[in-house]
Amino acid sequence: MTLLPTTPGPAHRSRSGAARARGLLVNLGLGLVMLVALAFLLPSLMGLQRYVIMGGSMDGTYDLGSVVFEEVVPVSELAVGDVITNVPPAESGIDTLVTHRIVSIDGADLRTQGDANPAVDPWTFQLTAATQPRVVAPAPYVGFAFMALADRGTRMALIGLPAALIALWSLVELARALRPRRTPDDGPAGVVPTRDPEMACA
Repeated sequence: MTLLPTTPGPAHRSRSGAARARGLLVNLGLGLVMLVALAFLLPSLMGLQRYVIMGGSMDGTYDLGSVVFEEVVPVSELAVGDVITNVPPAESGIDTLVTHRIVSIDGADLRTQGDANPAVDPWTFQLTAATQPRVVAPAPYVGFAFMALADRGTRMALIGLPAALIALWSLVELARALRPRRTPDDGPAGVVPTRDPEMACA
């Protein structure tokens, strides 16, 4: 009777190593997708708003590319020294959000200034809403990732590529599972199996 080898051969070990490598890549891809999703969802789940610093007026405190996380508080709780994000009044000529520090409060009138700016902002404004976002924590340079994700091509590369790799790996595993398995009696490919000589009839 011919005995079959019980130790895996080189081809088997190679396939096992390739399977482990594919599994590692899939896990890394899943981890990346989960981290990106968590970065987007966690602040809102905690009731925070986030803003990307895209200018240099707060350099030294919140450098370009930082993300500031802000809690929404009643306007009555704001104090000199707080950093807020708001759209300046129309007469300022600025129609984008600005993150600056409050330097004076005179009744309902507020003045702000960027920490890196030599002068106070040349406008006075009032907050008409009952609440206002106020900075509670920064994340230096994380904003560059959000800037990159604003580009559709970058989003597809960072999110779509891992998803595509996971889908491809799933298809490969499905095809492998559906492929008929050879049994020891089948013998090597292209060779017709014969009965054990000890079992042959005279």
